[in-house]
Amino acid sequence: MGLVHVYTGDGKGKTTASLGLILRSLGWGRKVCMIQFIKGYSEIGEAFFAKDNPNFTFIQVSDSKIRDIKEDQVKQMKADAEKSFEIAKEEIYSGKYDLIVLDEINNAINYDLLDINKVIDLIKNRPENIELVMTGRHAKDEIIELADYVTEMRLVKHPYQKGIFAREGIDY
Repeated sequence: MGLVHVYTGDGKGKTTASLGLILRSLGWGRKVCMIQFIKGYSEIGEAFFAKDNPNFTFIQVSDSKIRDIKEDQVKQMKADAEKSFEIAKEEIYSGKYDLIVLDEINNAINYDLLDINKVIDLIKNRPENIELVMTGRHAKDEIIELADYVTEMRLVKHPYQKGIFAREGIDY
């Protein structure tokens, strides 16, 4: 029986936690798919890792490094989020995977790039064997209610506050 995990909050570690679960699942021979919403950096550790791991499928639709949504970018970001969601549905129903991670989907919902009702329908109607992980800040109450695991990362301290930017192999 697959359960639903939500990693949310303003602290670092949501994607990192999902990658830990991916590593554990792969260690047991399970097949895993990670679909990243909003993120679009090709130079990212999980993409490099997936190239050498046939049981790990890594998908990004966006090809941008957008961190803040500006009005002129919303149309493209919405199209990318919708395409990512359609791919997620295909992969969830494909029967190929044991674990599927929808990375930053909570942000996509929060920014109104995705209709929350479509996501709720997907959660409720996914195959019962699929372990589903949803990451990103601002998880909506409706998503939290449907989840079996909910972890909130709380920002206490971050190197960015001292001007230290994301580091290769640690933050991406």
